[in-house]
Amino acid sequence: MTAFNLLSEPIRKYIRDKKWESLRKIQEAAIQKIITTDNNYVLISRTASGKTEAAFLPILSKVNFKETGVKVLYISPLIALINDQFIRVENLCEYLDVPVTKWHGEAAKGAKDRLLKNPAGIVLITPESLEAMFVNKPYNIKHLFSTLDYIVIDEIHSFLGSDRGTHLQSLLNRLQKVNVKRFSIVGLSATVSDANQYIELKNFLGDPQDTTIIRDNTPKPINAVFRYFEGSVNALPLPLLKDLYVRTRESKVLIFPNARGRVEEVAVKLKQISERVGGHKNYFSHHSSVDKEVREYVEFFAKNSTLENFCISCTSTLELGIDIGNVDEVVQIDATHSIASLIQRVGRSGRREGKASNLFLYATDKWSLLQSLACWLLYQEQYIEPIAINEKPYDVLVHQVLSIVKGTSGISSSKLLEEITGNSVFSKIKKEEIEEIITHLITLDFLEKLGSELIIGIEGEEVVNNRDFYSLFETQIFFKVSSNGVKIGELPLSPQIRKNENIYLSAKIWSIIDIDLKAKKIEVVPAKDGNKPTFFGNPADTAYRIREKMLEILISKEGYDFLDEMGCEAIDDLRKEFSVFTVNNFKIERPLLTSNERLTFYSFTSSKINKTLRFILNQLEVKSTLHDEGSLFEIEGYSSTELQIILKGIDRTQNMDQILIELLENNPEFIDFSKWGKYLPIQYQASLLKEKYFDFEACYAYLERLKFVENQLEFSN
Repeated sequence: MTAFNLLSEPIRKYIRDKKWESLRKIQEAAIQKIITTDNNYVLISRTASGKTEAAFLPILSKVNFKETGVKVLYISPLIALINDQFIRVENLCEYLDVPVTKWHGEAAKGAKDRLLKNPAGIVLITPESLEAMFVNKPYNIKHLFSTLDYIVIDEIHSFLGSDRGTHLQSLLNRLQKVNVKRFSIVGLSATVSDANQYIELKNFLGDPQDTTIIRDNTPKPINAVFRYFEGSVNALPLPLLKDLYVRTRESKVLIFPNARGRVEEVAVKLKQISERVGGHKNYFSHHSSVDKEVREYVEFFAKNSTLENFCISCTSTLELGIDIGNVDEVVQIDATHSIASLIQRVGRSGRREGKASNLFLYATDKWSLLQSLACWLLYQEQYIEPIAINEKPYDVLVHQVLSIVKGTSGISSSKLLEEITGNSVFSKIKKEEIEEIITHLITLDFLEKLGSELIIGIEGEEVVNNRDFYSLFETQIFFKVSSNGVKIGELPLSPQIRKNENIYLSAKIWSIIDIDLKAKKIEVVPAKDGNKPTFFGNPADTAYRIREKMLEILISKEGYDFLDEMGCEAIDDLRKEFSVFTVNNFKIERPLLTSNERLTFYSFTSSKINKTLRFILNQLEVKSTLHDEGSLFEIEGYSSTELQIILKGIDRTQNMDQILIELLENNPEFIDFSKWGKYLPIQYQASLLKEKYFDFEACYAYLERLKFVENQLEFSN
């Protein structure tokens, strides 16, 4: 039987009415599997290949929506993605008379109330809104979700290897416990290609034996052009902006710089160029600091502007699958820090069937160009960064303990232990460890013991009653930015936010005239002076394989036809600089420059190993400066022989936990990367630091293999 014939008649009518000539490959495969089995599935296919329909066409054909209760729960990482997918799913469900409800902080209360009166159909939700329901109205969880047939997780790759993903796994466990039968899970992704990630995906869904990966390997042609314009940290070079304007003025384009400030700079400056030469006015910025209504307008404009061209400068807010219609070109300014991110971004263009994706990649310094080149070559080799899984997520445990105690309004210690130990996410954490953490939360007054029951303590009340409680990620404190009573957006407070300073926001330059710290408000007016605004982001971690590929490029003689002349010259310059080192094996050999009492060691390794090595050197009182973006260490007062003796003599058996405990006692801010880690006993904080911030095992393995290739000539960086 064909996939089309397996579908229910209302769904077949939907397809006929849409005038689809055929089903996509991923849809054909998914329909055959989902309709005929109750297994879990992960559907992997490039952006805009019809994954949402691949999941919902068979699910809607199979599920009996006449039964009471919500039958399908769609979980998304973004509210904006929910709002976008809601229209598509609702359109589909009209053919079945199945209600679809959005459930998040910005969703209409009336629709939620109707669902509570009559639980039915499909609900679209974020993990944080699900958590809020567990904490505040756990009876609604049972009332709505105890007869689920399916959970659909969109952009599932965005959850892998993160605290947010571990949190979602815990919520899935808790949902299964209130469900009358086993529900099936369908995950959707565009960026998983590595076989090791398949294993992690299957484990993520909690039932690896009954989880199948369905992947559409149809290649998508990509036209890539690399352009190099040497610039500075403070501002993009004008020739780059002019070139970018000319190349994109007659297109629908998304531009991805690497920080919000640069996003705004691009939008403002391209708009200025366009105004000067009489071009179109449709230049926008899109990131989390831009006002929600403005962001939604930009998305609406892009999706509906069939005749007008536009340019949206954005952060990862438009990296995931929000539908903004057809985009002709994607521009990346300076290197992405992950290949997964590059894949997502490239996939935003050429969404029409048979159309190629178009990528322009601009670099403003040689190292960024080299990293961009490494990412692109690895992308073509279908490499994606491995996922770091924390098997003992103590910080997520703290959060879930508080959530369970709050949601039950009091629970016995034995029942709480049963809840936690029965959650597969915490299966590697020993019972004694859980008990010790609970005892610590009692000493902090986060929990209080009343007879045999645990309730939320006085200090804990303040935390769990805060809206910020529901998430596993740290929420920055944002200040509302307004001009003459009109809200423009929000900004996190930083040293740069001062009176009379200029800021970029919403594709315009503003001058700050007042800051109200108590009310968290910033008043601005359009800037009249020429003072340059600055607004930078934090650098992200870069994977080992990317850095290794950078060195491989430097020691090879290969040419790249997608590089422009200036880019070829920049790579040639770097190759000449490194030609003084005879590196034959990029896997184990690393350049070491000796010059005037200073060693420059080019580690070409991951950000995590670099951080770990710097920590080890500090412990050994070896003075070093790490420049992670160039993956190099500057070390003073040692000869190369002395450094080699030090590195080879590192004691791998030393008690690193005790050293990290001492570090945290003197520098408690080191645990700030984990929102809930600060509430753990210090030995568990040390364990998190070792597992998530550093990587001692990988660092020791790296040092074990390491061979220095020395040169004593003067060498300019």
